[in-house]
Amino acid sequence: MSNENKQVKHVTMVGDRTIPPKDARFISIYIMGQRYKVPETLTIVKAMEYAGYQFKRGCGCRGGICGACGTFYRVLGDHNIYTGLACQTVVQPDMILAQTPFFPPNRADHIGLLKSKLPPDEQIATLYPEIFRCVGCGTCTRTCPMGIDVMNYIAFFKRGDVLGGAKESFDCIMCGLCVVRCPANITQMKVGMAGRRIAATRLIPSSAVTRKRAEQVRAGRYEKMLSELGQMDKEKLKEIYVSREREPNLSQPGEWMPKDQSHL
Repeated sequence: MSNENKQVKHVTMVGDRTIPPKDARFISIYIMGQRYKVPETLTIVKAMEYAGYQFKRGCGCRGGICGACGTFYRVLGDHNIYTGLACQTVVQPDMILAQTPFFPPNRADHIGLLKSKLPPDEQIATLYPEIFRCVGCGTCTRTCPMGIDVMNYIAFFKRGDVLGGAKESFDCIMCGLCVVRCPANITQMKVGMAGRRIAATRLIPSSAVTRKRAEQVRAGRYEKMLSELGQMDKEKLKEIYVSREREPNLSQPGEWMPKDQSHL
């Protein structure tokens, strides 16, 4: 019986090394035009490593959070272009892979403009006037691996609803796949970031607790503690981490406080 017809079995991961069981089912995928046989249960990242690739860039958290592993792919016989995060997307037979290299997106001076007296909607329009070139094609939304309605949050910003755009873009992981596909050359991920910063600074009531903690940080309250942690050896840090007081998962805000409050 060929490997193509064998039953699916779980694959063992040892560090960065994949050890498939003897009767694992293998499938064919294409990486940069080269055909490889890989276990079918692997994510794109693990499949590429199994094929011999070593990631030095384009692979960060491996947990679907950092957005570093944005990937385009096709499947033989299918005209569509698909997108996904390589650390989350499982390989499928005849997948043709091409990871997106990093390229510098347009990033305006958020901090400088946040200090201005312009209304929030004018701040966005000044930072990223290219949002008004949006033709509403929806390609950005179809491309997003997080299922965000990217076109909709750009529409919020175009209408001057900065808070609405900030909320709609909140789950963005900055992978940049929408930017690659946009025919209007809009840097959607940076627009969303600017909108969230403006909303947090100008439109959302600030937290008294956060303000107090920020004042403590600026006053140097935690410098000594951080210095002590920086001088500890690895095993001691592990011991402190494992033995730390943990907040119960289902506790309500304000219900739980640690016994040791010296660092609060």
